[in-house]
Amino acid sequence: MSLAKWSFASKGVPPGEPGNQEKMAPSADKKHSPIATPGYPLILAGVVLIFLGVIGGWPYLTVLGLLGSGFFAYFFRDPEREIPSEPGLVVSPADGKVVRVDEVEEPEFRLGPARRVAIFMNIFDVHVNRSPVAGVVKEMRHQAGEYKAAFRPDAANRNEQQALMLESEAERRVLVVQIAGILARRIIPYVKPGQELARGERVGMICFGSRVDLYLPPDGVIQVKVGDRLKAGSSIIGRWA
Repeated sequence: MSLAKWSFASKGVPPGEPGNQEKMAPSADKKHSPIATPGYPLILAGVVLIFLGVIGGWPYLTVLGLLGSGFFAYFFRDPEREIPSEPGLVVSPADGKVVRVDEVEEPEFRLGPARRVAIFMNIFDVHVNRSPVAGVVKEMRHQAGEYKAAFRPDAANRNEQQALMLESEAERRVLVVQIAGILARRIIPYVKPGQELARGERVGMICFGSRVDLYLPPDGVIQVKVGDRLKAGSSIIGRWA
């Protein structure tokens, strides 16, 4: 069964309160460049335009290069994050705004009843995604699809997406689905099946506006509500009951 054919029977979940973020630890994975690797070719293209504009005496080309390289440097920024260290927490997999909190039936990965949090990333959000829990990558699946606006309810069924199944403590299964949006045309995974991840470790990115859906088992207590703004790795999204 393809991801595009996922069937969700949705019902509301009472929103919780944002979690306590007092106990923090440094970013889980080793130090990274402040710019995500996929951004360097685009930034370099802007620098080339600047060079050609200066050499050729074409100010408009120079301005275009400055604007382009500046935008791509900003979009592909990859800041370090302080990761909550308290046991039993689930952190946000993405920067952005919570657009949906509900309960669903998830048949594709045999999760059954699950609690879903959908996070919409606009073009100005950091687009590097992180692991919500410490665990092992059990399965990864990519599904080609459409490029509808990521905040639409049917985007989870119709858009291109990359699913990442994690197995955390006590064999709890946590599903992260990266969904391409109307501008997004590329989902870039950083991990592979069998890889062990720390909470808050980088798992991939989506280029240019998108959405990430997080599915927790029924004993996951959601502590965010629609409209909340989150930061990947540092915002607490829930905890285990």
